[in-house]
Amino acid sequence: MMATEYLTVTALTSYIKRKFDVDPYLQRIYLVGEISNFRPRPNSHQYFSLKDDHAKINAIMFKSAFSKVKFRPEEGMKVLVTGRISVYPGNGGYQIYIDSMQPDGVGALYQAYEQLKQKLSAEGLFTAPKQALVKFPKRIAVVTSPSGAVIRDIITTVQRRYPIAQIVLYPAVVQGNEAAGDIVRQIERVNQDETFDTLIIGRGGGSIEDLWPFNEETVARAIFNSTIPVISSVGHETDTTIADLVADVRAATPTAAAELATPVLSDELLSIQKQQLRLNVAVKNRIDRNRQLVQHLTQSYVFTDPSRLYEGYIQNIDQLKLRLTGAQRGILNNFEQRLISTNNQLKTNTPKNRIELLKQAVSHSKESLVRNMQQNLMNDESMVRDLITGLDHLSPLKVMGRGFTYVTKDDHVIKSTADLSEQEVVSMHFKDGTAEAVVQNIEKDKKDGK
Repeated sequence: MMATEYLTVTALTSYIKRKFDVDPYLQRIYLVGEISNFRPRPNSHQYFSLKDDHAKINAIMFKSAFSKVKFRPEEGMKVLVTGRISVYPGNGGYQIYIDSMQPDGVGALYQAYEQLKQKLSAEGLFTAPKQALVKFPKRIAVVTSPSGAVIRDIITTVQRRYPIAQIVLYPAVVQGNEAAGDIVRQIERVNQDETFDTLIIGRGGGSIEDLWPFNEETVARAIFNSTIPVISSVGHETDTTIADLVADVRAATPTAAAELATPVLSDELLSIQKQQLRLNVAVKNRIDRNRQLVQHLTQSYVFTDPSRLYEGYIQNIDQLKLRLTGAQRGILNNFEQRLISTNNQLKTNTPKNRIELLKQAVSHSKESLVRNMQQNLMNDESMVRDLITGLDHLSPLKVMGRGFTYVTKDDHVIKSTADLSEQEVVSMHFKDGTAEAVVQNIEKDKKDGK
């Protein structure tokens, strides 16, 4: 067989894909399975798998189809999908292209409702402090369908209860895919006006699909961000939407919403009349009490004998004068004593007295100096005498007076026999003179060993 008769991989894959694409049974598939390998990709196409106990198929859901899913797909969730089967040429694998998806066993809208409810509850949108309704509103905005019974019921109820309030309709689509965006725009318009006291959002009853715009996250956040108190009246009493949970007040019906938004004018007028009567009685009683008080005051001593008003002040002034006089006298006496003391000190410390005192001090110092000098001289004389006596005892003359003499040769004192020679002339010194002698014989001391 020649090589040209072999198919390429691309050709084979294209042929298989063509088989899938033209098979009428694979163009509309209803499939049930468990989501696997799901990794959410925000604002993009979604790639995952569907599986059961024995098989698995790859799945793709394009962004346009996935944006219509009302719930949040999760790993392991069992779902019902519709789509078509085809082959992806890149890897030759077949997969399902999903057009729609809903949870198996639970409606998609209900699943989405529970998921959004859980999300907003975790963020605190339901438990945040609510705005109080204005008791006497001047302008009330209503976001609802212009052709429904809601606006008629609200207008009728307000005209009956509180006709002085102005009702302004902000028409909105309240059902279908465009309803949520339209409702959000009208809520924002009402808040931009800044002249309304209350905002009512509502529509009549219906299925969960009909009421679904009021379960959208965008509507819930617009209601939560409203600076005007919001009354939600959506569906019947048994219907509870996300808008009802986020709103400041929930009303079971449009009529109930109008009743919550407005008081009964006749009741308020009657209440005002009662308050007016009570005020008149209170003012009359106050005037009577003040009149009695004035009469009592006019009879007091302040008006009958005004001089008594300042008697106490006069007595206080006299006492203050006495205290001031005593304080001044004490200050003067203190100054006088200080003056006398200073004067005595000045007399004691006059220059003449200071000179006398200094003379006496000099005289005493002189006498003390003389005495000290005389004592020092006596001490020095005694010390000199003692030194002379000591020197006298140590004088050689004293020693020679006792029979001692010393020998010199050539004016040098002979201290040893080694310095002498026989027949040598030496001088002998006595107490009263000298004599010359000739050395006849020299005998050395035997203890010297020589």
